[in-house]
Amino acid sequence: MENRKRHPARLLLWLLAAVFLLPVVLVVLNSFKSRLYISGDPFALPNPQTFVGWENYRTGLSAAGFAAAFGRSVVITVGSVLLLIVGCSMTAWYLVRSRSVLCKILYFLFVFSMIVPFQMVMYTMTYVVGELELDSVIGILPVYLGFGSGLSVFLLAGFVRAIPGEIEEAATIDGAGPFQTFFRVVFPLLRPTAVTVSILNAMWIWNDYLLPYLILGTEEKTVPVAIQIAMQGAYGATDYGGLMAMLVLAILPIIGFYLIGQKYIISGVIAGAVKG
Repeated sequence: MENRKRHPARLLLWLLAAVFLLPVVLVVLNSFKSRLYISGDPFALPNPQTFVGWENYRTGLSAAGFAAAFGRSVVITVGSVLLLIVGCSMTAWYLVRSRSVLCKILYFLFVFSMIVPFQMVMYTMTYVVGELELDSVIGILPVYLGFGSGLSVFLLAGFVRAIPGEIEEAATIDGAGPFQTFFRVVFPLLRPTAVTVSILNAMWIWNDYLLPYLILGTEEKTVPVAIQIAMQGAYGATDYGGLMAMLVLAILPIIGFYLIGQKYIISGVIAGAVKG
């Protein structure tokens, strides 16, 4: 009886997986087809007439300045995620262990920031970034730290609450200071939630288009901005072949990172949200 009950749920999950994977499969298939045939019959498989091999990839790489954009995206994503993990984990630990009213208010402000739409602060943020001269590849890192800290602190604080305080007290008795206690005792225990936070933020930052476009403009393009700009030809004509090829190259790194750490996502979210 139990196996029979599982069959409808399993079938539903397979259907949902097919729905979500179909666009990715179409992008991969069309990246090997001539651009003349992509818009006319996007669902058809490549055949001897439409197959162009790696031509779309060569065209996209040469037209989009993909290597430079890829490097900027790597620096921004890795740097922002490292700042979020270290900064937000320390913040979450302090807010949870401190019993002051101010820390409780700050925690709820972090949680509240998750529901504030980006459009509400977009113009104000652009002005502040310009005044502080943060409109650069390195300057955008603290901007991402600010936007990603709400969810990160929320998840990490929930897991910190589950860590027995006696462990930290034992480290303090042994002579460890606050930084030694955090980095040698607390931070290693945060690994499941830290990996979850890293994956969620990495996927968001890597694929983000609007924030880099507003801050960096078209001079220092990231991968999403480079793809959108370089593939647009004269009179609105779009090279869909090169566009599909660039999309494939853009999603490969983040898919690989997700597959490596995906086993931590469920456990990390449950530990950070339910226990919080």
